[in-house]
Amino acid sequence: MHRKPVAAAFSGLLALTISLPVLAADIDVFKGLSGKLDIAGGTAHIPVVQDIARQVSKSNPAIRISVTGGGSGVGVQKVGEGLVDIGSTGRKVSAEEIARYQLKPFHFALDGVAVAVHPSNPVKDISLEQLRDVFSGKTSNWKALGGADAPIHRYGRDEASATREVFVGKVLGKDTAPAAKTTLVSSNGAAKSAIARDKGAIGYLGMGMLDQSIKPLSVGGHAPTQQNALSGDYPIVRGLYFNTKGEPAALPAAFLRYLKTNEGQAIIRNHGYIPAF
Repeated sequence: MHRKPVAAAFSGLLALTISLPVLAADIDVFKGLSGKLDIAGGTAHIPVVQDIARQVSKSNPAIRISVTGGGSGVGVQKVGEGLVDIGSTGRKVSAEEIARYQLKPFHFALDGVAVAVHPSNPVKDISLEQLRDVFSGKTSNWKALGGADAPIHRYGRDEASATREVFVGKVLGKDTAPAAKTTLVSSNGAAKSAIARDKGAIGYLGMGMLDQSIKPLSVGGHAPTQQNALSGDYPIVRGLYFNTKGEPAALPAAFLRYLKTNEGQAIIRNHGYIPAF
């Protein structure tokens, strides 16, 4: 006796289900596109791009995304000269760079520049003044910071690095020169590796690069976390950008749109950065 109402309800539900629109996946911004997308510049961006490249290759094998580092200065130069489709920078490009290369910046994330030491180092916190003294060469022994009676080994970045530019600007300022006795490394990854194997090391790198192989220091009592970077409590913070030469073509434009989707923002967060949207 009850079969007809049940059957009628099922038929109605089926009709409703069929009539509902199919929601497009975020990755569908790349649908119908093909070709190669070359990205170069800031090394903090590399893990994000690599994750997106893996997602895109699964859904659209006709697209190949490549990414290389070299620093923000390299990113500006290569995109400006038409050698890559997108130049990545850990800073906002200057008015001079925009005018010279007709660059169009795309701010996609906020990143803190973390200060890190070897995991065995007992020091947990450092003030901005102490940090300035260390990287200017005024302080050269860990004992002055509450650590062991041992020399401090400084690790920094070369002048093409926006990580260096932000760190020097926020910590040393315009009137204090970096210590001459500083080992320069070529990327955030190289900084992490150097710190992880040197018990006397101190260096700086993008917050998103932190893992258990190194020990981040709090700065002025504030840990290098997304929450503290967003609130402004953590003092060494920067923007991350992708830049195109003029209006982006179809494939770079799809890449930039994907960063704004839920999937894109999840990838940004998974690497320790804060989406800028």
